[in-house]
Amino acid sequence: MDWSTLPWDKIFVIVTVLVAGPGIIMGITVPAIGQAIVAYSGLKAISRQPEAGDRINSIVLLSLAMLESLAIYVLAVILILVFANPMRAFMLGG
Repeated sequence: MDWSTLPWDKIFVIVTVLVAGPGIIMGITVPAIGQAIVAYSGLKAISRQPEAGDRINSIVLLSLAMLESLAIYVLAVILILVFANPMRAFMLGG
């Protein structure tokens, strides 16, 4: 097999998409599980101490915002890799 005749530009795009798929699945699933755990713990804490509900609610909302920002960062990185890959010129030599 002559490696120089392969369409490396198409192979690079295919590999990028194949890596981006599982990357976005893991990058969205893990924060979603974390959000579920935080929400469950917050509701459990409020049910044990209803008088501290406002304080617990604000902490839970802050934690959920941080976890959601992680998912947004993953989405941004994956979109950059798929549509504007900065390594394309380096890998393809042009």
